[in-house]
Amino acid sequence: MTDLNELLDPLKNPVTYAVPFFLITIAIELAALKFLDDDHAPVDEGGAGKPRTGYLGPDARTSMTMGLISLAFSLALKVGSFFVFIAVFTYVTPDAIKMPTDSWWYWVLLILAVDVSFYASHRFVHRVNVGWAAHQAHHSSEYMNFATALRQKWNPWFEFLFWLPLPFLGFDPWTIYVAFGINLIWQFFTHTETIGKLPRPVEYVFNTPSHHRVHHGSDPEYLDKNYAGMLIIWDRMFGTFVEETKRPTYGLTKPVNTYNLIKLQYGDYAQIGRNVRAAATWRDKLGYVFGPPGWEPPSHPSDPDLQPIRPAA
Repeated sequence: MTDLNELLDPLKNPVTYAVPFFLITIAIELAALKFLDDDHAPVDEGGAGKPRTGYLGPDARTSMTMGLISLAFSLALKVGSFFVFIAVFTYVTPDAIKMPTDSWWYWVLLILAVDVSFYASHRFVHRVNVGWAAHQAHHSSEYMNFATALRQKWNPWFEFLFWLPLPFLGFDPWTIYVAFGINLIWQFFTHTETIGKLPRPVEYVFNTPSHHRVHHGSDPEYLDKNYAGMLIIWDRMFGTFVEETKRPTYGLTKPVNTYNLIKLQYGDYAQIGRNVRAAATWRDKLGYVFGPPGWEPPSHPSDPDLQPIRPAA
């Protein structure tokens, strides 16, 4: 199948070409953090006297290992979802709305569609326990650097649900993955403290390092904000935008204090399982799965097995 060949061919994946630049960028950031005289976070207000988080060897190695292993899970998602998308595109989508992939405007529309789908997916995994259990691994680092960008989840399955409308709308399935690759490349470069605020028009439209530092903050005023992938306009439109006014405290509201990959990736799933088994009613069981992070029954029993999942950061 030609489209499947397009999907699996690494030379058709923009991320393939970006990987060397990721590694070079990490090296440049390390050098900048080491040799620049100004070692403070680039925040307009409230950042004075607070050093950048920089790098910690074990943390960076954990992030990069997570990223390497996540490639296998991402490939499984691509292959599994591709057959569903191609069936929808072939047998359900009317030919009249199928768009030509060789038109420049097709790619503009697709990048916008993928970006708003990412916003919706990202907001979902922050606000629903079962989604947050997968996504929290990305937020578990207390460091903000380009290595942290590679700290990817091994459970990307929810993305399938948010991409599913795209083939219905006339987007050729293989192109969805190309556009998502472009989206991921953009997001890599937002994970840094070495870049301050950019010119106002850029900050107004695009997701920038300043906006994404907010997203990784565990400070109360920064929680569950700035879900953007490429364009911050979705956050502005849907009421989830907050400007960076002080240097964030990175990581989870309840630190994990471990570099164990299995605990980082699956520890919250295990806690959900314990909560569901110990819950007294079906309402409580469903609440532990589909409630927001930190959800507890109205009258929380003293059972030590019942622990809320870490609130989002």
